[in-house]
Amino acid sequence: MKRQLMVFVKQVPDTKNISGEAMTPEGTVNRSALPAIFNPEDLNALELGLQLKERYGFKVLVATMGPPNAAEVLRESLYRGADEAILITDRSFAGADTLATSYALSCCVKSVKNIDLILCGRQAIDGDTAQVGPQLAEKLNIPQICYIEEVIDVNDKTVKARRSIEGGYEILETPLPTLLTVIDSNEPRPPSARNVMKYKKAKTRSELAKVHGRGTDYTDASDLLEEESKLRSKNLWIHEWDASKLSADIERIGLKGSPTKVKKIESVVLTAGKVVSVPPTEEGINALIRELIEDHTLG
Repeated sequence: MKRQLMVFVKQVPDTKNISGEAMTPEGTVNRSALPAIFNPEDLNALELGLQLKERYGFKVLVATMGPPNAAEVLRESLYRGADEAILITDRSFAGADTLATSYALSCCVKSVKNIDLILCGRQAIDGDTAQVGPQLAEKLNIPQICYIEEVIDVNDKTVKARRSIEGGYEILETPLPTLLTVIDSNEPRPPSARNVMKYKKAKTRSELAKVHGRGTDYTDASDLLEEESKLRSKNLWIHEWDASKLSADIERIGLKGSPTKVKKIESVVLTAGKVVSVPPTEEGINALIRELIEDHTLG
């Protein structure tokens, strides 16, 4: 059986220009108010996964949790070389903090089974917590190595990787299965033109139903079932799993399972104060140093 690795990716709002208007009364991000992008470090994690596919023959599965339109980041992953995609979507997942998110993702891993490596971006730009990866490893009771720059070697039992630390790096080895969080230490490949032509037709169940103006429960609709079968046979089917499919505890997902609450968000703008001209002389520099020491900026 081919070894499998799973990359968790996320469609995130572009937070460069986030403001109070982009927040809901519950303190969560109003994602519809901001353009959606592929979380940058998740692209680095995907690139590492694809490199391991080329070096060791891993099957690369990509999964994301989000609304139905988050399927777009899964197609982007398929364009780059991923083998299979899973969309975790359900209204009951909405408003999840890192605790509820990592629980839902752990349910996904347990549903897939036989995963040797899990890769996550170090953090997402819409939260900057860097907690989901480590929390996921804890819930799965597997080892973790964070801040990965490079995977040096993988064999049947262990993975050896180099991680970034302050002032340098360290090399660690851990038994499989394990989880790695990846930093922006590689250059993600662009989409393959051939894969774009193929996988642009890939769909989730929700997308197929929407195209035909139906609900997602089309058990008795022979035409949609036939089209779904064709997509599956061509590997153009993006799996869509809800809370029931994951056997998730409803009390541990979404807002119900999220003890973290955002009280408020502020946009801080730094403005320049007075401008002091320092003459480029020894006396001028000495005077500047004395002033900085006196106001405790130095010393």
